Amino acid sequence: MRKPFDVWAPKASTLSLHADGTTSAMTRSDDGWWTVDTLPAATEGTTYGYLVDGAESPIPDPRSRRQPNGVHGLSQTFDPSSYAWQDSSWASPGLNGGVIYELHIGTFTPEGTFDAAIGRLDYLVGLGVQHIELLPVNAFNGTHNWGYDGVLWFAIQETYGGPAGYQRFVDAAHQRGLGVIQDVVHNHLGPSGNYLGQFGPYLTEGKANTWGDSLNLDGPQSDEVRRYVLDNIRMFFKDFHVDGLRLDAVHALHDERALHILEEFAQETDTLATELGKPLFLVAESDLNNPRLITSRAAGGYGLTGQWSDDFHHAVHVNVTGETTGYYEDFDSVGALAKVMTDGFFHNGTYSSFRERGHGRPIDPAHISTHQLVVCTQNHDQIGNRAAGDRMGATVGFAQLAQAAVLNLAGPFTPMLFMGEEFGASTPWPFFTSHPEPELGKATAEGRLREFERMGWDADTVPNPQDPATFASAKLDWEEVETGDHARLLEVYRQLIRLRRDTPDLMNPDFTAVSVDFSEPEKWLAIRRGGTVVVVNLADEERTVPVDASQVLLSTVPGEVLDAGRCTLPARGSAILS
Repeated sequence: MRKPFDVWAPKASTLSLHADGTTSAMTRSDDGWWTVDTLPAATEGTTYGYLVDGAESPIPDPRSRRQPNGVHGLSQTFDPSSYAWQDSSWASPGLNGGVIYELHIGTFTPEGTFDAAIGRLDYLVGLGVQHIELLPVNAFNGTHNWGYDGVLWFAIQETYGGPAGYQRFVDAAHQRGLGVIQDVVHNHLGPSGNYLGQFGPYLTEGKANTWGDSLNLDGPQSDEVRRYVLDNIRMFFKDFHVDGLRLDAVHALHDERALHILEEFAQETDTLATELGKPLFLVAESDLNNPRLITSRAAGGYGLTGQWSDDFHHAVHVNVTGETTGYYEDFDSVGALAKVMTDGFFHNGTYSSFRERGHGRPIDPAHISTHQLVVCTQNHDQIGNRAAGDRMGATVGFAQLAQAAVLNLAGPFTPMLFMGEEFGASTPWPFFTSHPEPELGKATAEGRLREFERMGWDADTVPNPQDPATFASAKLDWEEVETGDHARLLEVYRQLIRLRRDTPDLMNPDFTAVSVDFSEPEKWLAIRRGGTVVVVNLADEERTVPVDASQVLLSTVPGEVLDAGRCTLPARGSAILS
């Protein structure tokens, strides 16, 4: 069993522990782990760091649990077991098709802290969501960031409230019947504050992904690197009581071992679920459209619980907004939306013009349920990676926003909302950073401009991510909730979520129970789910849809008419029928 302050540092020739102003020599064992010869009296709040190869300045612990002075400062001890949890009555339903609400702690409230977010939990209960999905909360460089520039995976960002604030937030969510999913990033590290390379071969040079060097998952000495990541997963489940993890961009995890790291993630999670006596789950973000990720290990898959399907977002976005540039080009048809509804993926072995090659493979409905695909019509990436960070509401009105909500919340998959979507927030959500280093801030801004060349968006509209005003602009304006079309849209979301929860047809996870009729020239779609039919008129004029129904459960634009096997919908109208 490892002692306090033990550290894996096979690259170091000498190593010393600097704790509370005292420096102590460390001794290396054959496996590359170092231990301090005379253990200092470690108390809660001990500050410490390591002096590698005679360096004058200590650097943080790779497994640091607190960074009170930022990612370049000393680490600080934290005892997660000292918190008195009050969530014993909470029973997670797992990933069961309930609505997920994605939020960013720094911009969800004016204060941008865990404690301030607790003050909005009752609002989320009233909305009817099942799980909160937090964007990354581990320590990053600066005071504000999306979270995807994290460098210390075991430390919780201090400006949010640190690890103690995080425990309070999860506990408070559970006491209100809300699950918590944590977004974690294991495919790369941020550009500042990454000291792992001084300790050991955590990264593999020459196998870079979009964001930098890849994690060393299959090279020499990679056993300990894999254990490092697996222990990070255990930490969130065990010390912070989260219910699920969203795994960022798993297609960027380079691993050629026979036991893929994703399969090992699933094994570790299942083992821990048994140990803790509660369901735990993993949801992958993947660009591969590969159902192997969510196929059971018994059937030859990796055994993850769920994965994102960007194809759903693209198909809805194109049909609702009419935008067809870049990767949206292939989705310019009602048929694309119909295919996604029945098959899960649009590209399931088909040619992708954006990639200029075939992409994906089909889902086998005998082994995979619809609830294993997490879908959305807006999220942090699809908004934040637009030139101006503009939401869908910046280009379309209430009727189209309500259509997107119907397609998502009455569809067959596990729906996810992005914070503020439910009331048509007018605030953008652009990319923002706060790197203290001027040269890094300049490079980040210039790199951001290059990212938009292929999408054809106007570079002049890209906000400077380093400008504090860019971050401020992303904070939700909660006064909008009670005004005009914002309040009207919020009521539609509440009704949809309630209808989804209370209607067995809408919660059926069977792919074979979904069928779709549509008209390409007339631009309408009818999704049949048992005795419930979701009808959407995507045209800008009235349409009549052949459908056998006698009752309107919900409509988004007044004026629908049910008559003799037909439903007439006004322009951009949507209805759920029985």
